[in-house]
Amino acid sequence: MISITVMALVFGVVFLAELPDKTALAGLVLGTRYRASYVFVGVAAAFAVHVALAVAAGSVLTLLPQQIVHAITGVLFLAGAAVLLLKKGDDEEEIRDPANQSFWKVSGAGFMLILVAEFGDLTQIMTANLAARYDDPLSVGLGAVLALWAVAGLGIVGGKALMKRVPLELITKVAAMLMLALGGWSLYEAVAA
Repeated sequence: MISITVMALVFGVVFLAELPDKTALAGLVLGTRYRASYVFVGVAAAFAVHVALAVAAGSVLTLLPQQIVHAITGVLFLAGAAVLLLKKGDDEEEIRDPANQSFWKVSGAGFMLILVAEFGDLTQIMTANLAARYDDPLSVGLGAVLALWAVAGLGIVGGKALMKRVPLELITKVAAMLMLALGGWSLYEAVAA
């Protein structure tokens, strides 16, 4: 039986913790470049995997040392920034045209980015702790995954709305700079830990 109270509590805690996180930025960046529904499918699937692991295992952080997680995340963000900065000749209309985008390519990119970047994240740890505290894995899992999907959806929709008002070139440069900063910070955490 699902507890609406536990589900609502978990939703609120996870939503607020994830809102300022890198996921919203990743969703925003992907949402400016690709079809929103394709991005959301990949991101939603990755979050479902994360929540399932957190709830089932209690804590997936024991699988990998934190330094490795930070190093992988840092490298992925730096690689993403490099791709954004070095990609030349993008036609803005081509990027806006969803017909030129493969479902599997776009959703796969969203899935892989979130799967790796969010591994061992604060909300995954919180989900594991909440599952242990309430001993209600279904309610905790539903609350957590719905919160993560809501944040991802806001980021993706925000990316589409932003693209209508701001030139793609400027969005790309700002996103690349933010990804460089996040990559640098993640690598710093990997070395400093």
